[in-house]
Amino acid sequence: MEERRRTGYSVHREILDEGAVDEMAEKSDSKTSLSEKVRKSMRCSGPRLKSCLLGSFPVVSWLPRYSIRENALGDLISGISVGIMQLPQGMAYALLASVPPVFGLYSSFYPVLIYFIFGTSKHISIGTYAVMSVMIGGVIERLAPDSDFMDWNNVTNSSMVNIALRDAERVRVAAAVTFMSGIFQILLGLVQFGFVVTYLSEPLVRGYTTGAAIHVIVSQLKYTFGINPKRFNGPLSLIYTVLEICSIIPQTNIGTLVVSIVAIISLILAKELNAYFSKKLPVPIPVELLGVVVATLISWQVNLQDKYGVDVVGLIPSGLQPPVLPTASLFGQVIGDAFALAVVGYGIAISLGRIFALKYGYKVDSNQELVALGLCNSIGGIFQCFAVSCSMSRTMVQESTGGKTQVAGALSAIIILFITLWIGTLFEDLPKAVLAAIIFVNLHGMMKQFMDIPALWRSNKVDMLIWVVTFILTLLLNPDLGLAAAIGFSMLTVIFRTQLPTYSILGQVPDTDIYRPLEGYNQVKRVPGILIFRSSATLYFANAEMYQDALGEKSGIDITKILSAKKKLEAKRKRHEKKNAKKAAKSNAVDMEEVPERENQQDIAIIEVEDEPDPSLPRAIVLDLSPVNFLDTVGVKALRSIQKDYGEIGIEVVLAGCQTGVVDNLQTGGFFNDKVTKSCLFSTVHDAVLHCQSARTQSQDDAMHYEIPATHL
Repeated sequence: MEERRRTGYSVHREILDEGAVDEMAEKSDSKTSLSEKVRKSMRCSGPRLKSCLLGSFPVVSWLPRYSIRENALGDLISGISVGIMQLPQGMAYALLASVPPVFGLYSSFYPVLIYFIFGTSKHISIGTYAVMSVMIGGVIERLAPDSDFMDWNNVTNSSMVNIALRDAERVRVAAAVTFMSGIFQILLGLVQFGFVVTYLSEPLVRGYTTGAAIHVIVSQLKYTFGINPKRFNGPLSLIYTVLEICSIIPQTNIGTLVVSIVAIISLILAKELNAYFSKKLPVPIPVELLGVVVATLISWQVNLQDKYGVDVVGLIPSGLQPPVLPTASLFGQVIGDAFALAVVGYGIAISLGRIFALKYGYKVDSNQELVALGLCNSIGGIFQCFAVSCSMSRTMVQESTGGKTQVAGALSAIIILFITLWIGTLFEDLPKAVLAAIIFVNLHGMMKQFMDIPALWRSNKVDMLIWVVTFILTLLLNPDLGLAAAIGFSMLTVIFRTQLPTYSILGQVPDTDIYRPLEGYNQVKRVPGILIFRSSATLYFANAEMYQDALGEKSGIDITKILSAKKKLEAKRKRHEKKNAKKAAKSNAVDMEEVPERENQQDIAIIEVEDEPDPSLPRAIVLDLSPVNFLDTVGVKALRSIQKDYGEIGIEVVLAGCQTGVVDNLQTGGFFNDKVTKSCLFSTVHDAVLHCQSARTQSQDDAMHYEIPATHL
């Protein structure tokens, strides 16, 4: 392979410390006060008002420029395809949320229209989502369990669940937690808190959604087997539920199990055929809709409910529900769950939104997305919807069928409106086992995420650990507490990595001003008489002590032992001087002139401390602080201690590569004084090395012995 041409350069300038650089660059000390920042943010002008309105109502900016010729056909086909998908998924995910299926249709209508007005992503499909639904289901089962709605039946002499009262209360709970999650999202968006999603790393999100998918599967097993297990809440509830299901498996309804098996196999085969012929078909076959229609027809004709005891959807009222304010008394009981829903829903939506925005070359406003989702949930809560987010499967269909703008989402909402108003009642005989089968088949994408583990093991073991721990915590602690624990663990890994950085001694790459670790490069040479030390992490209270210990270990200097020996020697010298002074006071005049002088010389010679430093020690230490992005007071004290301690044994300590914020931290932390000024700070390691060499040249007669040859500089 032909060697790459290198362009040389030569720079002639003085050695510059931080003070000289500030003077040359004319550093400004003026800082904008808080009151000025507030005044500036509150200032209003015509262009700023227009920008604010367009940012708050994105539909006003893009809809007038909508190209019918380029986008209309693709959006129409995409909207119809997604709307058809919304029907079975909305009803199925309503079961996950423990509310009647019709409320899944409401959740596929109102929020989609609201996102059309306020959302900034052109491709994501807002609506019901499995993870969000199972989280809401957990809240509902905790606050409105079946045991609270038991009525005595005099005919059968047994207790029965009052389904009407139970469902009404569960809808109120779902509306309350959805409304609260929307309020949280709006508030976070208004205070520009969109960056909160950065705490949800990709391994964490994928591990979390995989764990939540297991919760989804377990929660739907009762519909698959036609059994009625007890519902458990709190940590380890998943384990208890699985054990309960295993104990009552003998009570399985055979008719329901057969329906489930046939539905799952049929859906899997149909989806595989759909994928196989995807390139030949203009639009995907609506497999789920066909499954729902066929299952409803068979159930109606065979009368599965009465003959075989197969549980069906039941009454689906036509029309829309009037708006109702959520029950305020429930807010205090769902506030924690609402915040978890707000973070999870936003994290999933913004992640997918950014993927498609990067693919198609437009920008998604993270703060406006928070506000848009918040309005979807808060207004949706008033119309008895449950919390929504973005679905990967529907989004992929919307994008693959030609959807190019938010119009596709609005058209899908119109399809749902048509179904809700006129044909929803036709699905009353749909077996719930078929809806559970739709959920199982739709989760196959999440199950594939287990393949992340070997991939992460090869690329980054810490990310793999985050994935596995998040998955386990989600399983054991449920999705709400599991998310909080997973975020905490993820933050701990960051802290641990800053506590266990890589400490290196740097050397010079020959004939350059570049410095690299000695351990990793064969041609890198140590600078004679100068030790260059670098840590790969920032310096703060959690690792300040380890920084000092690592410096001593890497340099081979036991500073504590040397200082202790020096103090003992100084104390011994003082004792001898005091002893000699007493002898001198008692002697006569002749003895004071002759004898004590010899004795004093002999005594002092024994304890004399040489002014010349130990030749085995470096003459200077350069601390490369280029990886450090901030210093707290403990970090500043650590640097001050290093400079003081090593200075006492004749080793000059200088700092290099300090960022502007770090210099400010040093100044406010009290690092500088009358003796320590910015002359010990240098912009580059090379400047610091040249400074240390020039200082030695001035103080030593044989300075050339320690100088780097000029050709190397």
